[in-house]
Amino acid sequence: MTEDGGEAPGPAGEDEGPKPATESGDGGSTSGAGANDRRVRVTTDTRGSRDVVVPLRLYKTVTVFSTLIAVGCVVVGFALLDAATLQVSLVRDLLVDLIGVVGLSPGPGALTVTFALLGLAIIAFGAGVYVVGTRFRAEGMGNAQDDDAEESTNG
Repeated sequence: MTEDGGEAPGPAGEDEGPKPATESGDGGSTSGAGANDRRVRVTTDTRGSRDVVVPLRLYKTVTVFSTLIAVGCVVVGFALLDAATLQVSLVRDLLVDLIGVVGLSPGPGALTVTFALLGLAIIAFGAGVYVVGTRFRAEGMGNAQDDDAEESTNG
């Protein structure tokens, strides 16, 4: 316990106690993630943009994994687009062999459309994961959009 009645920081110097929900400085409101855990807050500014304020460790985890998933989805999506456009693609040959093991033998036109749509859907999913991942920020991080009031020095 500290002198003001709050919890003392943990061994790593981090505050382990719940943080109360407060008004955000950008004109929006802040709400806690749950009744017992208020370490995660969602802030909404006047433009309707939402940021999720989380502890630094969670921010790093979300950033790393959302970027990893997004990059993986883009690579797989473009491999499927390649399989859709090239009739001699190694990926296409592997996928046709896998479909043949199940006992299906779709025509080349159906495979082209399926691979193209699946590739585009996977790329879009990866982009969505990345966009959601960019909504997170750590406690104390500024928002570049909040700095619009600064003067520009480039003529």
